[in-house]
Amino acid sequence: MSIANVALGGGPPILSINNLSVSFAQGGTEIKAVKSVSFDLCAGETLALVGESGSGKSVTALSILQLLSPTARFSSGEIFVSGQQVIGAEEENLRQIRGNQVGIVFQEPMTSLNPLHSIEKQVGEVLMVQKNLSAKQTRTTVLELLDMVGLADAKARLNALPHELSGGQRQRVMIAMALALEPDILIADEPTTALDVTIQAQILDLLEDLQRRLGMAVLFITHDLEIVRRIADRVCVMQEGEIVEEGLVADVFGKASHPYTQKLLAAQPKAWTTRGLDISEDLISAEELKVWFPIKKGVIRRTVGYVKAVDGVSFSVKAGQTIGVVGESGSGKTTLGLALLRLINSDGAIRFNNSRIDTLARKDMRTLRRSMQIVFQDPYGSLSPRLSVNQIVEEGLVVHGLARDADERRQRVSASLMNVGLDPDVMDRYPHEFSGGQRQRVAIARALVLEPEFLILDEPTSALDVSVQAQTVDLLNDLQDRFNLTYMFISHDLRVVRALADNILVMKDGKVVESGPAADVFNAPQQLYTQALLSAALDLKVEHADAIAH
Repeated sequence: MSIANVALGGGPPILSINNLSVSFAQGGTEIKAVKSVSFDLCAGETLALVGESGSGKSVTALSILQLLSPTARFSSGEIFVSGQQVIGAEEENLRQIRGNQVGIVFQEPMTSLNPLHSIEKQVGEVLMVQKNLSAKQTRTTVLELLDMVGLADAKARLNALPHELSGGQRQRVMIAMALALEPDILIADEPTTALDVTIQAQILDLLEDLQRRLGMAVLFITHDLEIVRRIADRVCVMQEGEIVEEGLVADVFGKASHPYTQKLLAAQPKAWTTRGLDISEDLISAEELKVWFPIKKGVIRRTVGYVKAVDGVSFSVKAGQTIGVVGESGSGKTTLGLALLRLINSDGAIRFNNSRIDTLARKDMRTLRRSMQIVFQDPYGSLSPRLSVNQIVEEGLVVHGLARDADERRQRVSASLMNVGLDPDVMDRYPHEFSGGQRQRVAIARALVLEPEFLILDEPTSALDVSVQAQTVDLLNDLQDRFNLTYMFISHDLRVVRALADNILVMKDGKVVESGPAADVFNAPQQLYTQALLSAALDLKVEHADAIAH
């Protein structure tokens, strides 16, 4: 019996996976996604499956519910849920297992929820189908479920559509759907990856509370080792479809034996060492910057108010340094960055290299664009799938006329790719042929090819695995030192910000609530809101949740 099969509380396992191997047919070849995986899960415990993208975590989880695509083939193995074999089971039996015995919460609720159906209809559907409840009984049960998962003002939100809820609220709805039939096992597949750190901490608190109250077993899938450290009893580390290390969390994290586990543990972003006294001049600054969006109502679309996305923000950044802008979704971070680049209208003075740029006409701004670039959060969305890497990176050179001909552009693209650690031979490939980390390097190369002075990095690591995230942070620090770049790093992940920033702006509801040198803000935050953010990000425990609520 493997370590992963040792139950903490004794008793027979309610989930057993034995020697599971899963492959997929792709273009006449067979891709082995899961290789001889075995583990047990007992009532009331939490087992974490950990690994990077492509390690086989989600394929293993979806195999339990038999939700894989028709191209999947189970070449070996058994899966037992409460003693019942799942692989090869009749569809009628699988319908009873799904929801009744095993519930699942997916990573991105916006793509999992039907955008055209109300919250009440989506949570209630499974109750009407599986429990045959009346409409009145269904509504009562839906309200109970939404209250149980902590959705504020649940009754008023029954008719809400998914897009009308925040990310954390949508995830609570997903959890309510998963718990509707009171399952024995809850599969949580990266349920907090897309959430702000404070909302992430609240969702983790909720899952722990529900587990205690309902006695569920939880299979938690993640690449975030800090989450595993907090919530899991046992952990299985997966690499390339195999479990390479397993055991109690304290044992594995305290003395990892496999090189891959050691690599994951060592990949946490390290705090940035201060650059010392800086005597350089300000490269970019803003004074009382405001971005207000009008709220229009009525037939004549009369303005009745404003959304104050950025409301009186002032700061400056010295050449060669990094300012980190942190806060929750909706705090105004990205709007601030877009205003600085004059990509949206704003009020207030913006200075770049000691010259006012907020008064420049659009045609005059164009010459400055090469000096002020941006790297977006999702490289898969920001890179055109129809263009090769060469075409993507050279586009700025074409627009600004910075090369004599195609050969010189290709040489510059090659140099930019090498600067970000990519082989120039990949320039004729397309974005879908790269991993997430490689795509982000392409996005950085596209910005660097213009030799900018100022670079806005808008959540550039949030969609990446922890090891790739650490590599990207190291790359950005190296590029800054080599080319004297000035960064604005926008993020809700304070662990990453701590690894990059010299100074910090903490934003809430469009305003700066705290600012200063990174060491001061991280070591001695003055505001309750900042303390709550730091607590959620670095300890994954919100001690000042009231600061978030108010």
